[in-house]
Order: sequence, then structure tokens, then C-alpha cells
Amino acid sequence: MPLLNKLAPAPRGAVGGDPAVPSLSRLRTAVTLFFALDGFLFAGWVVRIPAIKQQTGSSASDLGLALLGVSAGAVVTMTLTGRLCRRYGSHAVTVASAVLLSLSIALPALTRSTLALGLVLLVFGTAYGAINVAMNSAAVDLVAALRRPVMPGFHAAFSLGGMLGAGLGGLVASGLSPAAHLLGLTVVGLLLTAAAGPVLLRHPSPAPPEALPATPRSGGRRRLDRRSRRLVTVFGVIALCTAYGEGALADWGALHLAQDLHAHPGVAAAGYSLFALTMTAGRLSGTALLERLGQTRTLVAGGATAAVGMLLGALAPSVWLALLGFAVTGLGLANIFPVAVARAGALAGPAGVAAASTLGYGGMLLGPPVIGFLADWFSLPVALTTVAALAAGAAVIAHRARNAAAPRAV
Repeated sequence: MPLLNKLAPAPRGAVGGDPAVPSLSRLRTAVTLFFALDGFLFAGWVVRIPAIKQQTGSSASDLGLALLGVSAGAVVTMTLTGRLCRRYGSHAVTVASAVLLSLSIALPALTRSTLALGLVLLVFGTAYGAINVAMNSAAVDLVAALRRPVMPGFHAAFSLGGMLGAGLGGLVASGLSPAAHLLGLTVVGLLLTAAAGPVLLRHPSPAPPEALPATPRSGGRRRLDRRSRRLVTVFGVIALCTAYGEGALADWGALHLAQDLHAHPGVAAAGYSLFALTMTAGRLSGTALLERLGQTRTLVAGGATAAVGMLLGALAPSVWLALLGFAVTGLGLANIFPVAVARAGALAGPAGVAAASTLGYGGMLLGPPVIGFLADWFSLPVALTTVAALAAGAAVIAHRARNAAAPRAV
């Protein structure tokens, strides 16, 4: 057997002893589609939140409490999905979660009370948390097998899916009821799962990273010291601070434009679409930015840019200035989450990626309910300034952590 094959074992399920390059390519395409589907469905739900709020007669705090169902379902599921992935494989869990997510997205439009909305969002959050952990686990396996830093591409697909979902939502917001729109998303989700799911089910996950040769940076399966664990937590907190902003804009951006600035429903829905567009562009150009600035400066510059953009988006007196602020915020936040997760992975391997991702998604899911309560106590524009505060905090944390993390950064 060639030496290359000995050093780089073929993925599990490969035919014969040759590297399964075609299989890896198909797997990468399928996983990318699931990232895009996740963003598409999530955005389709968030652009209809104003209509669902009106339909259920919820106040801002009532809506925030109902949105806590998404957070509760996701956080509980995230703690269990890792075990399911180890038992059944991340591919099978990804497909099952996509089916549940597609089915559950139609439920909010059927509710007529805040309590009912919160209960169905608990189901939606369960599916959302499961698919995010499972598909990120599948992506980590692919990154290790391909030995290429392709993780930003998966997250760009999520953002692109969000942009398309929000754009479609804006187009149909005036002429299509929430029930018809969300039911259509269910059909699209099931069709895409039927198309991409068999690829994942036919091809098991590639060989785990532990099967690959240890490198000076990965350290194999070494035991983490206290310093490394602390730094993984630091990068997880950075991910949390920035994901908080993504979740807040997703759930409250359209409502801010419609309620506070009296934007047309289509224009209000376009706010998140614009945010997702600039975030996608930022992630697609992330590699070049990292090569030019380095990781620490990318984190600091991104956090500062997002803070300025969100202050403009929250406090601007006109719709178009607010939209500009949303766009700048998207550019600033674009690469912070992927870079923070990559830094955690450089310190602790897949365990670091999992820890930082869980903290990050926790911020994305807990942000919207917090915004809801603050909006009731103060106002929605004031509540949205917390996004700017946390983005600035992420920049400060990244700057302070630069010396401690530099020796092991990639």
C-alpha cells in the first residue's frame, strides 16, 4: 500500500483501500446543503415573527417568553445530541433533525396564544439545536478528512440560506398568509432532505480526527491543561457575544424596522436579508481577510465594526440608515464565530470546537428572549444596543487574549 494511504486513512465506508475522494466531495456538498437549509428555514420563520406576534396578540415580553421555548429546546438538545451522534453517527442525526425541523416550522402559524406558541417553539428549538450540533460534527469530520480549512464555507452556506429565506419571506409577506408560507417551507425542507439525506446515510462519517496522525498543533488526544481549557472558554465566550447579535437581529430586526421606523412589511423583512447578504460576503472573503490581518486583528476589527454598525441600526432615525447599520453589522460579525471556533479547535481539537460552538449557539438562542424583556422595560431600540455592547466586548476579550493564545493559534 502506498505510504500516503498509510498516513491518511480512507474514510470509514470507503470502497477498497483508496481514498474516497468522490465520496468526500459528495459528502461536502450534502453537508453544505444542510447548512443552507438550516439558514433558509430559520430565516423563513423569523421574517414572519411580526405577523405571528399580531396573530397571537402577544406583547413584547410575551413574545420574548415564547421565544425562550426555542432556547430551552435547543440548549437541552445540544447537551444530548453529542451522545446521539456518537451512538448513531452525525449523518443519521443530521437527517433526522432536518426532518423534524422541516415539520416543526409549520406549527407556529397554527397557534392563537402565547402559551401555544411557546410550546411549539420548544419543538422547533429541539430540532434546531439538534441539527446544528449534528451538522457541525459532520463538518468537523470532513475538515479533518480533507485536511483543508473549509469550515467557513459551511457557515457561508448557512448565511446564504438565511439570505434567500429572508428574501423570499419579504416577497411573500404581503400576499401570503404565515400559515401558507411556513407550510411551503415544510415542503421545501422535506424535499431537500430527501435529496441530500441519502448521501449522508449511504456514506458513514470519515475517519475521526483521532485516526489521523498527531501534529504539533493538534497534540493528538493529549489531556488539556487548565490554561488550554480556560482559553477554549474565552473563545467560546467570544462566539457567544457575537452570536447573540445574530440571533437578536434575526428575531427582532424586522420588528424594529416595522414597529419603530414604520417600514413596509417587505422592506422590514429585507433587513435581515441584507444582514445575511453582507455576512455571507464577509465569510466568503474571510480567508483573504485572515491572511491579510491575522486572526486576532480580524476578531478585534470585526467586533468594533459590528458595534458601530449596530448602534447605527438600533438608533438611526430612518429606515435606510438602519438598513445600512444592519449591513455593517453583518460584515463585522461575519468571521468572528468561525475564527473563534477555529481557535478553540487549535487548542483542544474537536472537543474545543464543540465547546465553543455550544456557547456560541447558546448566545444566538438566548439573545432574542433577553431583547424581548429589555424591550418591554425600556424600548426595542435601546434593547438592540446590547448587541453593540457585546460585539465591543468580544473585541476587547480577543485583544486581551492575544498573547496567551498566540503560541498555539493557527
